[in-house]
Amino acid sequence: MPIHNQAPFVVKESDVKALLAQIDVLSAMRRLFESLGAGNAVQPPQQLVEFPNGQGDFINYLGVMNAEKVYGIKTSPYIKTEGKPLVTAWSILMSMETGTPLLLADAGLLTTLRTAATTALAVDRLAPEDSKRLTVIGTGPIALAHIEFVKGLRNWEKISIHSLEISSLGEEKREAILAIDSRIALCELQSKAVSNADVVMLCTSSPKPVLHTEILGQPTLITSISTNAYRAHEISPEELSKMDVYCDYRHTTPFAAGEMVIAAERKLWSTESLVGDLAELSNSTAPLPKYDRHVFFRSIGLGLEDVAITLEIYKALTQR
Repeated sequence: MPIHNQAPFVVKESDVKALLAQIDVLSAMRRLFESLGAGNAVQPPQQLVEFPNGQGDFINYLGVMNAEKVYGIKTSPYIKTEGKPLVTAWSILMSMETGTPLLLADAGLLTTLRTAATTALAVDRLAPEDSKRLTVIGTGPIALAHIEFVKGLRNWEKISIHSLEISSLGEEKREAILAIDSRIALCELQSKAVSNADVVMLCTSSPKPVLHTEILGQPTLITSISTNAYRAHEISPEELSKMDVYCDYRHTTPFAAGEMVIAAERKLWSTESLVGDLAELSNSTAPLPKYDRHVFFRSIGLGLEDVAITLEIYKALTQR
């Protein structure tokens, strides 16, 4: 593996793939949120900086893990081009003891993994124990990573997958998705995919709603992630007042998640209505839903998640 044999390590995506067998992403996220809930970690707000003349922007994700004596920053630019915008992400892990960098990592794949693992923690905490039907909206890498992390958390009888692109998927991509798990079914109609679902995971890069809750047949856990698009939201802001709402971290997410920001501005919903966050759920200090209505979990991606997974890569490199 072409990595320098002492810090600061520079790790490319190919190096990350080679190290994945040595790290447990879900356990790392679980420890992180327990630490955050116990006050042993610091999660500042995201930092959004716009480039001049509408050329794009970048978001900095920061976090401090005190027990491990590290902090870190992931920076993710959104660069406008004549074609498709360019989005990258790089993380730097720093020592709180020496003030020197430990690792610089291409964070593209790491971001996908920590995003999916965070959703998986929420599903494990919030989904009814007898959940049988799982639905995933999306067929991209993040959606497939979500399936990998969640497929063993409940005794699912069926895993339905839908996306706007599903009818145009090539045969090779279809076979690759179906090979993930024998319970998977590809659905061209969203209404069929979400019918009687216990859990619906929204895993898209859409800047606008991709699910309307009136088509759900029963109270359902809905999870949603973020994309770099301005105020992106996978459900309508009007839906929040009809659901029990949770998030990854109450002190940052409501001020960055598109549907929450819009709903608060329009006075459709208030941050005081948040039932709990993942730090509280991880330490059993937030009430669990009763499922007399839909339950919504929103994550925006925390810098602490990037620090935690980058630290696992660093450990794998230094302990080999």
